[in-house]
Amino acid sequence: MKKKAVHFGAGNIGRGFIGWLLVDAGYEVVFADVNQTIVNEINLKKEYQVTLANEAQETFIVNNIAAVNSSQEEEKLVHLISEAEIVTTAVGPTILPILAPSLAKGIKNRMAQKIKQPLTIIACENMIGGSTILKEQVYLLLDKKEQGFAEEYLAFPDSAVDRIVPNQENQDLLAVTVEPFYEWVVETPENPANRPQIDGLTYVSDLTPYIERKLFTVNTGHAVTAYFGYMKNIESIEDAIHNEKVLFIVRSALEETGALLEKKFRFSHREHQEYIDKIIERFKNPYVSDYVVRVGRSPIRKIGENDRFVQPARQFVEAFNETPKALAVAVAAALKFENPSDEEACKIQSAIAEKGLDAVIEEYTGLKPYTKLFEKVRDSYYELV
Repeated sequence: MKKKAVHFGAGNIGRGFIGWLLVDAGYEVVFADVNQTIVNEINLKKEYQVTLANEAQETFIVNNIAAVNSSQEEEKLVHLISEAEIVTTAVGPTILPILAPSLAKGIKNRMAQKIKQPLTIIACENMIGGSTILKEQVYLLLDKKEQGFAEEYLAFPDSAVDRIVPNQENQDLLAVTVEPFYEWVVETPENPANRPQIDGLTYVSDLTPYIERKLFTVNTGHAVTAYFGYMKNIESIEDAIHNEKVLFIVRSALEETGALLEKKFRFSHREHQEYIDKIIERFKNPYVSDYVVRVGRSPIRKIGENDRFVQPARQFVEAFNETPKALAVAVAAALKFENPSDEEACKIQSAIAEKGLDAVIEEYTGLKPYTKLFEKVRDSYYELV
């Protein structure tokens, strides 16, 4: 009997990363998405091509797939969830809670039909605790008996994912180019039956070190590159990271997050320096280069107190009783991201004009006035030109 998987999100990450690994592991994968054009194309072609963004431009065909419109074919989607062994997502942090009703109905259906086959639900999002957040939203829609059923047969392990998918326009709607490097780390579910064996998926007992290493290195470094590249009128990440001044601030920020990670998780200094070097080389890859305006988009989220700048900066203060200079400057650069096509960037600029810089820093970063970190962000804002 064919193993079945449902993957929410038929975008480039969904097709070029998680969906591909699921198919490679022998799953029949159904993509759930709201884009009817993509849904139709998948159901018509039943396959797509993935190209690795390297000099060799290796290509792979991914088949054994289908698709369903998650907003228009809920009954069919619920039935698919009822039959699945694994459900994964790659929809973005803000969309994740929207999936809860369909998942809850699928769980209710499994219970009604007495389907006791284990189901593992993994949110593969660029966030901390995605599966846990999704579980909380789903459980709000279940009664006590249904929650008990879910506790017995389902698992919502958190995960950390890392793969750069460059901005691209392909003549073939389903073709996707991805960087060769990837990492998919999942917290080990308590029940062995909830641990699907997938090449490329690594189970770990404690996910936190992997999530924070990725968030505070890849995401922090990428965003710093984007904001300082934008300030220097550089269009691409590749060109920005080759600029000596941009590279210096990126390395400075990653030295600060690296010091924190090494102390907090006892990472080897040599190994973590190698990890930083590898990340910077990934940014330099001409085959995955992206626009700085795209990487820097949604600055309100990126300067939030639980995201890639403020969270490690706060932890740095606690760990060393020092103010991290480069991370503070990075927040200031994000506040200067005046991209007129970005809604959040425009909102920040309007707020600064109406309320003043201090109020905006406090509101969007959660930093309190008169703290050294707050003052460093504010001073850096005025020093940046």
